Amino acid sequence: MRYMFSLIGEEGGWQDTSPEDMKVEMDRWEAFGREAVEAGVMVAGDALQESDTATTLRIQQHAEPIVSDGPFAETKEQLGGYYVLDCKDLDEALAWARKIPLSSGAIEVRPVMDYTQFGYNDPLHSEEASRTS
Repeated sequence: MRYMFSLIGEEGGWQDTSPEDMKVEMDRWEAFGREAVEAGVMVAGDALQESDTATTLRIQQHAEPIVSDGPFAETKEQLGGYYVLDCKDLDEALAWARKIPLSSGAIEVRPVMDYTQFGYNDPLHSEEASRTS
């Protein structure tokens, strides 16, 4: 089962970090990513730019969407990145979450919906399957 790991924390704080300290921090993240890839569980993952670069599309029933700058909520903590890992169960997913080198904040672990039982053929995964066949 695929799980989404949402990495949530306070933004900023990197401005005063030395290049040497930044390299040490990035090495920790690279090690986690390499371990997940080598274990065969990595599906996807990326860091996100800060929330002030976001554009939010608010969907309204029976009206045109409203486009606004910035994040969807006024809060100190923001979504900073994510991973999608293919784990056998929640216990394995939580074991991987504990390895993520987030220094503070929260990691929300949530199963990815599987609509195939309703006849949905995910175009992305159908295309991947046809390339590997």
